[in-house]
Amino acid sequence: MSIADCNLIDLPKISDHRGNLTFVESRIHIPFAIERVYYLYDVPGGAERGGHAHKELCQLIVAMSGSFDIVLDDGKEKKRIHLNRSYTGLYVCPMIWREMDNFSSGSVCMVLASNRYDEADYYRDYQDFLRAVES
Repeated sequence: MSIADCNLIDLPKISDHRGNLTFVESRIHIPFAIERVYYLYDVPGGAERGGHAHKELCQLIVAMSGSFDIVLDDGKEKKRIHLNRSYTGLYVCPMIWREMDNFSSGSVCMVLASNRYDEADYYRDYQDFLRAVES
């Protein structure tokens, strides 16, 4: 996998005088079935999140409110992406190291995941991750 396999996905946005509505349907708007949803909020200024990669897990990361940056790293190339729209998600495929920073005040990050939590699916040490992608 490479960061070229990760991309921004524009989600459906229905607007009228009452406000906006966005929805996500498994395998229609995203290339996986949703098994887990979690969100990050009240992230202190200057804090970083992420700092890991997944062996099998796919994710769609959405800035539900506010904004933040995600740095994607496939072991050869890095790319910084700024998320700030609740109708745009970042698809992150397996074997991509991700770091999140630059959280705005009041930001909420929602993550849709292809699998339930499994600690064995994580690379939490960057050098271990690099060895895995080089082999």
